[in-house]
Amino acid sequence: MRIVVTLITLSALAAPVSAQIPGPGLGQGPALGQLKVEAYQKIPKTKTAVQLTSDTALARNLRREVMIRLSRRGNEVGFSGGNVMRMDVTYFDILGSGGGLSGGASGLPGGPSYASPGDNPRMDLPRNKLERRDTLPPPPPGPTLRITLTLYAVDTGKVMWAATASCITQGNNAEQAGTAMIDNIFQDADKNRVADAGCPL
Repeated sequence: MRIVVTLITLSALAAPVSAQIPGPGLGQGPALGQLKVEAYQKIPKTKTAVQLTSDTALARNLRREVMIRLSRRGNEVGFSGGNVMRMDVTYFDILGSGGGLSGGASGLPGGPSYASPGDNPRMDLPRNKLERRDTLPPPPPGPTLRITLTLYAVDTGKVMWAATASCITQGNNAEQAGTAMIDNIFQDADKNRVADAGCPL
């Protein structure tokens, strides 16, 4: 009798869990080479502080591009005060074939190919050994730059707007690719959309 009760309980618990698993495409970022804008509301014309999650020369240069485009929209921009736009700039070069500056040339031994003097990147977190697993998607086909922008309301902490874009690019072309992605994001920033990221050839 206990076995029957246990089986019924387990089957009842398993049903809601499987029902909560999102289908393909739900809750996922855009495909490589695309951008996705999620405008929960239009970017307000109030002051926007653009804050980086990683302090590298590449990220600082791309933040400047974001601030220029916000100011063109009529926003006052800065590094503090007003609503906060968090900016995450990530460059993946799993095979170390990104070209551009080497870690030694940049002053960062073993650093990424886009690194330059004055970089102050966040420290790497401990992680599992990188290896192919059947349950994980295969690694990207080349060095990849990903930019994520998330705008928060300063008074409530609520996300008002978010955008993500990614491109395959060599390290010495990363800034050009990032600028192209930012251009395409702000081309029509107030509408929900998935579109081409405008990756340079």
